[in-house]
Amino acid sequence: MDIKEKLKSLQERVVQQLSLSKTDDAVEDIRVHLLGKKGDLTKILKGLKDLAPDQRPLVGQLANEIRHNLEEQIEDKRARLAKALLDRQLAAEQIDVTLPGKTVTIGTKHVLQQIQDQIEDHFISQGFQVMYGTEVETDEFNFARMNLPKDHPARDMQDTFYLTPNILLRTQTSAMQARAMDRHDFATGPLKMVSPGKVYRRDNDDATHSHQFHQVEGLVVGKGITLADLKGTLQALTDELFGKGHAMRFRQSYFPFTEPSLEVDISWNIVDDQTPAEDIRWIEVLGAGMVHPNVLKMAHIDPEEYTGFAFGLGPDRFAMIKYGIDDIRNFYLDDLRFLKQFSQVGK
Repeated sequence: MDIKEKLKSLQERVVQQLSLSKTDDAVEDIRVHLLGKKGDLTKILKGLKDLAPDQRPLVGQLANEIRHNLEEQIEDKRARLAKALLDRQLAAEQIDVTLPGKTVTIGTKHVLQQIQDQIEDHFISQGFQVMYGTEVETDEFNFARMNLPKDHPARDMQDTFYLTPNILLRTQTSAMQARAMDRHDFATGPLKMVSPGKVYRRDNDDATHSHQFHQVEGLVVGKGITLADLKGTLQALTDELFGKGHAMRFRQSYFPFTEPSLEVDISWNIVDDQTPAEDIRWIEVLGAGMVHPNVLKMAHIDPEEYTGFAFGLGPDRFAMIKYGIDDIRNFYLDDLRFLKQFSQVGK
């Protein structure tokens, strides 16, 4: 078989192989076996040197035409395979724009965070600053600076999680009172602050108690601060959060860091002036009082010149009243059926 016949035979074979190829890799193998350094066309062209001089140009021209034609067919085959692959991908990934869209579930703040935000917003509007403390606190700031020395019997009122003899999980956000008084420059005016956060006590969980709960500590210290200022501050807060249908009452109490001390209850149910006293269901929501002189002295504040009031309220119980929740444990069970009820609160 002469070179011309070999070239035409090679052309027919390659065209047939291309027609049967299904992938780009198969086409690449054909190209390499045809045009590579050891390819079939290369081997045939090496035989040109054995032809008569007058035959070489003619056979060379034919070889170039066949080479060019096969290269075009290879590129055409690759293009058709690529288009077919793209068509298959588009068919598999096509979107029916007439179908309804998928609903994207968007998270929301926990109801306790929402009520805390409302409390913070109220006090910010009243000129208070918000100060965040740490949940791990020292015995000094949690107890001693709050007029509770080591041997004070009132420490039994708060069964505490101790990490070391002097480091504990804070039992109250009151620790920020001392830190705030230490930092404040009273030459600029009275100190007005609230400190929200989680606190911890060894308590048995029930419908109204939890070993971990939230608290917002409030403190005002300045000249001429009275018990009337405390009552007015708390009344303004509860009126904004609950409306005027919930009654408030103050009861005499005892706290080492305040004197006099008060406990504050809010009516669970809506009441008015005609509601019999026995029909009012009360729930305790906070403790409060006038800052004890010893607490002021430990902050190097003269109690003869400055007075103040402090309070510690529970956002958990505020939320229970505001939204009619009868069991505090519902806040911590992560039951979406419960939590989703409050996804639009405050919007």
